[in-house]
This record gives sequence, structure tokens and C-alpha cells, in this order.
Amino acid sequence: MAKAKTAYQCSECGAQSPKWAGQCGDCGAWNSLSEVLSVVPAGGRTARFAGYAGEAGARVQTLSEVRFGAEARVSLGVEELDRVLGGGLVAGSVVLIGGDPGIGKSTLLLQALASFAGTLKALYVTGEESPEQVSVRARRLGVAADDVRLLAETSVERIIEHTRAEAPQVVVIDSIQTLYTELLQSAPGSVAQVRESAAQLVRFAKQTGTALFLVGHVTKEGTLAGPRVLEHMVDTVLYFEGDSGGRYRVIRAVKNRFGAVNELGVFAMTDAGLKEVRNPSSIFLSRHEQPVAGSVIMVTMEGTRPLLVEVQALVDDSQLSNPRRVTVGLEHNRLAMLLAVQHRHGGVFMSDQDVFVNVVGGVRVNETAVDLPVLLAVLSSFRDHPLPNDLIVFGEVGLAGEIRPVPNGQERLREAAKLGFKRALIPAANAPKSGIKGLELSAVSRYAEVLDWFS
Repeated sequence: MAKAKTAYQCSECGAQSPKWAGQCGDCGAWNSLSEVLSVVPAGGRTARFAGYAGEAGARVQTLSEVRFGAEARVSLGVEELDRVLGGGLVAGSVVLIGGDPGIGKSTLLLQALASFAGTLKALYVTGEESPEQVSVRARRLGVAADDVRLLAETSVERIIEHTRAEAPQVVVIDSIQTLYTELLQSAPGSVAQVRESAAQLVRFAKQTGTALFLVGHVTKEGTLAGPRVLEHMVDTVLYFEGDSGGRYRVIRAVKNRFGAVNELGVFAMTDAGLKEVRNPSSIFLSRHEQPVAGSVIMVTMEGTRPLLVEVQALVDDSQLSNPRRVTVGLEHNRLAMLLAVQHRHGGVFMSDQDVFVNVVGGVRVNETAVDLPVLLAVLSSFRDHPLPNDLIVFGEVGLAGEIRPVPNGQERLREAAKLGFKRALIPAANAPKSGIKGLELSAVSRYAEVLDWFS
């Protein structure tokens, strides 16, 4: 029988040591040794994470011999969560959910479990709260949780033992940082404990076909706490975004083996829990009664969903020797690059101006389709020239002053037309041949053409 032992591995060079030391004996790095689990077989050779490969019964086969069927997806009863997961929950999948404390991770999962508890057997494992606290939350949310089984446990071995006896189809672990395995001596929440606890749970989920939700803490930088390998071990990684003190919550898929990444789900926090927002464009648009300088509406793609958001800019005389460039919701360096394009190819001088750009509603736009809306919003504020309320804009701006196309142009235009917009300024390569009913299109290929249209 293989005997489990612990060792210490250097995160810099990978060398292992039987004892912890402040400095790695191979590469000389300080404070780089962390506890790992090793398995010593009878032959004496060490194999880490035994069970993942080389199990009895495995055989080499060609790819054409592998039989497959359609993925059986199960709806969770929460449409926005189903969308982010790629259409529903897949048996045997492991989903990692991260977010700031109090943003609604436990609330969302408890509501989801209660919504499908009548059709699927579910088990909620709480490591941070007592059963009484979970019950009080369920009553406050008005959740009918009669069919949800509850377990307060932090030992991975005992959790797997109870799960085998209960045989649920869906398991929620809240949270992975509170669990520990008896094979390691380090404290719960340490890198070694989080990594090995997750490895055992993922192995169990794949062997039994149990769908698994793992709740993870986040660091001050907004990334998941614990080792980066945790994200590679799971099938789907979801992040909660937004201010925990605000009303709206945004959940985004940053990794998904069963669906599109960057898919977005929007919820509103109420006294009865999280409620779905079916038309998220409505919360990101101010829809001013009169045209306002510095405001431009753009269409961004979040996964497979076109989303209308408002980009606002404020340009003001700077009192500093080094004018400020402040962005909220988009990359700071991209604004500096766009202002350089504005000066070089548009002749607009702003080196003595403070420039502030904000994406309304707390959403973050990472795609290049925001380039043209940002430049127009900045130019509109600088010249105090409002743009029409019924105008939408999208397009990438190149360093040579060209207006480049963006993906899914027709889907963006149809969404804008559906929401009542009448005009659109778009790249020439995105202009549909047959046009869009009810939408007047202005296609441009160079930034000089944009300035002519603006004037």
C-alpha cells in the first residue's frame, strides 16, 4: 500500500526537501518552501497526486475510439446563472466562485439549490457558518429549503464520506479556504491545504459524476486567494464584480470548459436575496433628457450577449505640471494611447488638460470596441459639443488612425435598434450590406472621417 507523506517543495525551482527551511538548498530562494503531499509506493519512488494518472484499468486508445454523447445540462432555475455556466450545469463539473466578502456568493448558491432541490438532490457543506446561521439566512430570503441537505464540516475526508453516503447530484462547498485534509499538518487556508483539499474534491467529483461548487475568497487585488493552480484544476471559474455596498452584482465567467468565457450575468440585491436583471442594458444607461457633452453610448459584447453601456468623459484645464489621466472601467494605458492618436491624426491638443473617463454602472470593458466611443466622449467634453441621445458608437482605433472592425457587428446593431436607437457610427467593415431596419448607419474607415462627421 502507498503511504502518504509530506514534503516541502520550492516554488521557484521545484526542488523537494523532507524538512522545512527558510532557504531553498538548491536555488537559494528565501521563504519559497511550502508543504506538499507525496505518496511513497512500495518500490520507494515518489509520485505526487497519485490517482490522477496511472490508475488501474486505464489503457491507451485512439481518439476515434472514445465514445461521447451530448452534454446533459441541468437548469439551475436561475436564468442568469445558467447563462454564465454556458446553458446549465454539467454532471461532474467543478465550478469555482470567487468574490469579495458579503457580495452574495452564499446567497446566490443557496437560492439556486433551493430552486432545483425538488428535482435534484443537493448537499450544502458549510465550513464558515453554523447550521443555525444558514437556516436564519434561508428564512430571511424566503427560500423553501426543505429538500436541501446541510452539513457543517471542514474535514475533506469526512465530507467525502458523508457525500458518498448521501449520494447527492450537486454539492456546494462554502468555502474551500476553511477545509483541511488530515494528510497535511499545515493550518486550514494555507497553500498546501487549499491545493490538496481541492484536488481530493475534484477527483471525487470526476469519479462519481457529482456537480461541485467551490466558494473561494479573493485577495485585495481581486484575484482568488490560494494557489493559482486552483483555477487550473476546476472546469469553470466565476467572479463576482461590483461594489458590495451597491445594489447591482455582476457575475462573470473567466474560464469555462463548457461554454463561452466572459459571459455576464447581472443581479440586483434586494431584501429577498438576489433578483435577476433580464435587461441589463437598462441599468448601465442614464438616458439623459437632453443631450449632454461627454456622454456616448456604446455596444459591448459580454460573452454572447450584446450590452449597451454609457461611456462618460470629462476634460478640464489642468492645474498640475503633469495632467491627470484617470479611468474607471477600462485600461489606463489604452486611454494614453488613444489621446496620442487624437493628437497625431486629429490635431486635437490635450497635453494641458485633465482627462477623466468612466464606464457607467460599474461594468468593466476590456475589448477594443471601446476605442472610438472613448475618443468621441473625450472630444465631446473638450469642445462642449453634445452628441445625439439616439446615437450608438463602437469601433477599434489603430495607431495609424484607421478605424478597425470588431467582432459581432450585426448583433450589436440589432440590439441597439431593439432598444430604440436611431443612429450608429461604426467601422466601414462592420456595415451590413442590407442595413438594419430603423437604424441610420454612418460608416467610417479613418479617424479624419470621424472628425468630419463630428463637426
